[in-house]
Amino acid sequence: MFLSNRNFVFTCLLTCFTLITSSVAVLGQSQTPPDKVAITSSDGPTRVQVGENGVLQINVAPKDARAIQKRGWVRYADFGARGDGKTDDIDAIAGAHAYANAQGLPVKADAGATYYIGPKDRTAVIRTDTDFGTANFIIDDTEVQNRNAAVFLVSSMLQPFKLTGITSLKRNQAIIEAALPGPCLITVTDSHVKRYIRFGLNQNNGASQTDIFMVDKAGRVDMNAPIIWDFDQITDISALPIDEKLLTITGGRFTTIANQAESKYTYYNRNLTIKRSNVVVDGLQHRITGEGEHGAPYGGFLNIGDCAYVTVRNTVLTGHKVYNTIGAAGKPVSMGTYDISANRALNVSFINCSQTNDINDRAYWGIMGSNFCKNMVYDRCVFSRFDAHMGVANATIRNSTLGHMGINAIGSGTLTVENSTIRGGTLVNLRSDYGSTWQGEFVIRNCVFVPSGGRSVSASLIGGSYAGDHDFGYTCYMPERIRIENLRIEDGNHPDNYAGPAIFANFNPKLKDETYQEKFPYVKTKEVILRNVTTASGKPLRTSENPFMFKDVKVDVN
Repeated sequence: MFLSNRNFVFTCLLTCFTLITSSVAVLGQSQTPPDKVAITSSDGPTRVQVGENGVLQINVAPKDARAIQKRGWVRYADFGARGDGKTDDIDAIAGAHAYANAQGLPVKADAGATYYIGPKDRTAVIRTDTDFGTANFIIDDTEVQNRNAAVFLVSSMLQPFKLTGITSLKRNQAIIEAALPGPCLITVTDSHVKRYIRFGLNQNNGASQTDIFMVDKAGRVDMNAPIIWDFDQITDISALPIDEKLLTITGGRFTTIANQAESKYTYYNRNLTIKRSNVVVDGLQHRITGEGEHGAPYGGFLNIGDCAYVTVRNTVLTGHKVYNTIGAAGKPVSMGTYDISANRALNVSFINCSQTNDINDRAYWGIMGSNFCKNMVYDRCVFSRFDAHMGVANATIRNSTLGHMGINAIGSGTLTVENSTIRGGTLVNLRSDYGSTWQGEFVIRNCVFVPSGGRSVSASLIGGSYAGDHDFGYTCYMPERIRIENLRIEDGNHPDNYAGPAIFANFNPKLKDETYQEKFPYVKTKEVILRNVTTASGKPLRTSENPFMFKDVKVDVN
C-alpha cells in the first residue's frame, strides 16, 4: 500500500541519504559529497528537480505511484528520462533508483533506449535488482564536474559500526570477542605500522597496516580468508553487516567517452561502484571511445570494494590506452589504468568474461588491478592481466587465457593456476615494487606458457627482482613450495644463445657469492616439484641464470 505523504517523506529521507566513499586510495579515488534525495507525493506531476545544494527533489503523483506498484518495477521514463542519446538523463536515472530503493522495487531500463550521462556530479544509488537489458548508456567524461563521483553505486542499507574492547589481533586468529547482529566484514587498521612501502618509479612511504576479514554472528573468523597480520595495537576497527539477500544487475551496454585531461595521476572514477556484499553482475558490456594523444587514467569501470561475495559473469570490458607521466622518482612512467579494480574485497569471481581489445596489444594497459583482497577467481576469462598490487590472500586462475601483462601478484596463501594459457613475460611475476613476496605456495597444473606472447626471449617461469636493500615494511618471501604439473612451454622462438627455460629469473644479479649481504634477507623457495614439463625448444628446464642464489632450492623432477 502506498505510504501517506508524511510517512513517505520521512522514510525516504531516512533511507535515501547515502554517503559515497571509496577504498581505492591507491588508484586515486577519494570521498565524494553525499548523494541526497527527498521524495514527496502530491497531486502535482511526477517530476525530478534539483533543489538547494544539489538535492534531488522527487515528486511522485499518487496515480503514477499506483501504476508503478501494479506494474511491479520502475522505469527511468517514469521520472522523465528521454533515452534519446542526447538529453542528460542522470537526474531521472538517480530519481528512479531512489524511488525504487524506498519502495523495494526492481528497476528495468527500456529496451533499445540510449541514456546520455553528461558532466553532472550525480550518482544513482542502486539497492534493488536492476535490469539494464539492451539499453545503451553513454558516459561523457570530456568535461565532468567531479571525476570521483561514481555514475552508479551499488550500496547497502546496512551501516558500519565501530567495535570496542578489541585492542589487538593475531595472524590466523580464529575468533574475536564482539557482539554482532549477524555475519559481518571486519576492517581493522594500525596506523602506527606501515606496510607495502613501494620501491621504484612510483615509490611511496607505504600504507597503514590494514586487513579485512569475515566473521559470523559468534565472532568466528572465516579461515578461508584469515587475518594476515599481527595487530599489536589497533587504531581503528569497524564491522559492516553483510547483506544476505542476493542483488542482481543484468545487461547494459555502456560506452565511456574518454576524458581529454592532462596525463597525470588524477584518476577518473565515473563507474559502477559496488560496495555491497552478495552481488551478481551478469551480461554487462563496457566500451571506450575518444581516447586521444593524452588523458588521465581510470580507476576501474567495475570498482569493487569493502564487500564480499561479488560475482561478475558473462561480461565484456575494455582495456584503456596507456599514457605516460612523471612518477614519484622524477622519471617518466607508464600510468596504470584499469577497467576492473577490487580493493578490500573478499571472494570476488570473474566467470566467462573477456575484453574488447586484443589481450596482446601493448598499447593498452592490463585490465585489472587490486589491493587488500582475498580469494579472487578468474574462471573462463580472456583478459590481458591478473594483478595484485598491495597483496592478495589466495587467488585462482582457471580455464583462462591471459595476455601480454600475464599474472602479476604479491601476497600470501595459495596461488593456483590451472587449465590456462599465459602469454606474459613470465608464467608468474612477483611484483618487484612490493618486494616480490609471496608467503605461501604456487600450484600450477595443466597449463601452456607462451613467453612474452611468442617473442624471441629467454624464458623464465617465476619472475621478480629483489636486491635486499629496501625495507618494504615486511619480510619478503618467495613461495615456500612451487608445484608444476603438465606444463607446456612454447619457447620455440628464442635467442641464439638460449640455454633453455629457467624456473627462476635472475632476481639479484649482484648475489653471485657469499660476499653479497642482503640488508633485508629474502626467504627463498624451499622446494620445486616438477611433473611432466615439456618445451617446444627441446631444451631442459634449468634452475636459474643465477644458480648461486637458488643453490639451496630442492628441485624434485619426475
